[in-house]
Amino acid sequence: QVQLVESGGGLVQAGGSLRLSCTASGRTISASVMGWFRQAPGKEREFVAAINRRLGATKYLDSVKGRFTISRDNVKNTAYLQMNSLKPEDTAVYYCAASLAGSVYDTSDARYNYWGRGTQVTVSS
Repeated sequence: QVQLVESGGGLVQAGGSLRLSCTASGRTISASVMGWFRQAPGKEREFVAAINRRLGATKYLDSVKGRFTISRDNVKNTAYLQMNSLKPEDTAVYYCAASLAGSVYDTSDARYNYWGRGTQVTVSS
C-alpha cells in the first residue's frame, strides 16, 4: 500500500505561482511513476504531469507546458508540481497519484493505483 497526501493548494491571482507537494508513505519503493491530475467543476479528471521516480523522465499536458514543472525527491518520498503563470482555467482540485508499473507516457488515470484526497487550487482573474 502507498498513502499519498497533497499540500500547497490555495487561492492565487492570475499570473501567480503555487507549489504543490505530494508526500508518499508506505511501500513507496514500489511506485514507479508519480503523477498529478486535476478536476474542475463539471469536468472530467484530466492528466496534468507525470515523472518516473527512478529515471526522472517527465510528461506534461500541452496546456501547462512551459508553466508547470514536476519534480521529485526520492529521499523525502515527495513529488512536487511547481505552477507558474497560473490562469483561471487552471482552477481545479489537484490530485497526486502513484503508478506501480505504468509509464509517464500513459496519461490514463486507470493506470494509477493510488490516489491522494486532492488539494484545491483557485486562480482568480
